[in-house]
Amino acid sequence: MIRHLLSGADLDADTATQILDTAAEMATVAGREVKKLPALRGRTVVNLFYEDSTRTRISFEAAAKRLSADVINFSAKGSSVTKGESLKDTALTLQAMGADAVVVRHPASGAPHRLANWVDGSVVNAGDGTHEHPTQALLDAYTMRSRLGRLAGLHVAIVGDVLHSRVARSNVLLLSTLGAKVTLVGPPTLIPVDWAARAGVAPPVTVPPGVHAGPAAVSHPDTDVCYDLDAVLPGVDVVMMLRVQRERMNDSYFPSAREYTRRYGLDGPRMRRLPEHAVVMHPGPMNRGMEITPEVADSPRSTIVEQVANGVSVRMAVLYLLLGGNNR
Repeated sequence: MIRHLLSGADLDADTATQILDTAAEMATVAGREVKKLPALRGRTVVNLFYEDSTRTRISFEAAAKRLSADVINFSAKGSSVTKGESLKDTALTLQAMGADAVVVRHPASGAPHRLANWVDGSVVNAGDGTHEHPTQALLDAYTMRSRLGRLAGLHVAIVGDVLHSRVARSNVLLLSTLGAKVTLVGPPTLIPVDWAARAGVAPPVTVPPGVHAGPAAVSHPDTDVCYDLDAVLPGVDVVMMLRVQRERMNDSYFPSAREYTRRYGLDGPRMRRLPEHAVVMHPGPMNRGMEITPEVADSPRSTIVEQVANGVSVRMAVLYLLLGGNNR
């Protein structure tokens, strides 16, 4: 097992499958009267969050506590960070307090990689800037496997704001490693330019001045790019809708919210174009009525609530394998 989980690229097929299989065992704990295991008793897990979060932070906290670890929640707001303390000094403070694992979310891409050089314990990337979010990709893969019975050979469409999405980047890496085919769908301005170029797809329009290509894109031979959602839907097993991250946008990436919804929103009629077995996913939080309608979000095809529940089991597996099941 690896020492840190910083990127989807850290996981080969065997390691990723081990995590998913362990998560399936951890899921049985949720059905018990006492939802705790003694696996990480005496270990300390620090949730170091420099960005607001609900699902991810609570999910990691629940996962660590179900494994009987001691949990320290650190929020940048109200801490010495507001007084100018650097990430390195914060890391050294946590190191001195005996943190065995640090779960970090940070607005700067690459921050978890730097942190891993400064602490002796394991570092888990809970989202860094517009770079990656590997445990989200793992829980997405776990949910797909639970619903559809396999990952190899699945065709997954990831739709929307790919440019700013760390979820998309980690999913492309992980799903490709596990044998799935991924197609990225969205407006040309929200697909990284170099990603489209590597897929051999030229944008149908000129990218407006000031719109950047985003951070270095990951690519894989089994990753395609398409700008037409309706053309993709009939041939996919999974459609994953991404939130439009307006807080990360400093330019006009599309004419209006109404225009975006018309071309790339998933509504009832579009959902009915999917194959009968296909499922709908969303990493949350959702912009209901923009990238996904309530009819779709609340339908039996939707796995959105399952993804939240599965996130606890997957993060239990990650923490257990890094701290309890890892012979270091």
